Amino acid sequence: MERDVEIVTDSKGKKLVRINDIRFKGKRNIDWDDVKNYLRDYVGKMYEISNADDMIFIGTDFPDEYAGSRYTHKLMGTIAKAKANAAQGIPEMLEIADNKRYRENADERHIRDAKYGWYRYDSRFELPVYSESGGIERYNLFRATILIRHAADEKMYLYDILDIKKETSNSLDP
Repeated sequence: MERDVEIVTDSKGKKLVRINDIRFKGKRNIDWDDVKNYLRDYVGKMYEISNADDMIFIGTDFPDEYAGSRYTHKLMGTIAKAKANAAQGIPEMLEIADNKRYRENADERHIRDAKYGWYRYDSRFELPVYSESGGIERYNLFRATILIRHAADEKMYLYDILDIKKETSNSLDP
């Protein structure tokens, strides 16, 4: 899996993930099956959230949830494209995640897969905006919530990335 991703620091000293390539393109629709296939390369791997010393596993359910959740199906335009392309920066987004919050499991259907509840973390990433000549003109900055399920095996698994919002100001120059 080839990725052009790096962790950079903004002018306020906060880390963010810079994704230097738009892998999933589309004026109208994202091919979520392509995204799902891409995400399968992460299955079985483990990543650390450095601010919380939490180890996050990628389970077999992650690609289907990420590409097929109710949240994903409602997405359109820039936010859909942002979520699809954020898939390239999953390890780095986990590494820089912060603001850990806990929620009890309130849904019967998740009693098995999230026995010990849910955790949410905040993360940020940016994607390039290309000029007409094909060069990178600037980057659009996004913030997102990372959803983690705490399973019966007492491990924490990446479940989805939600609440993606575009920041109003553009981030660092290329």
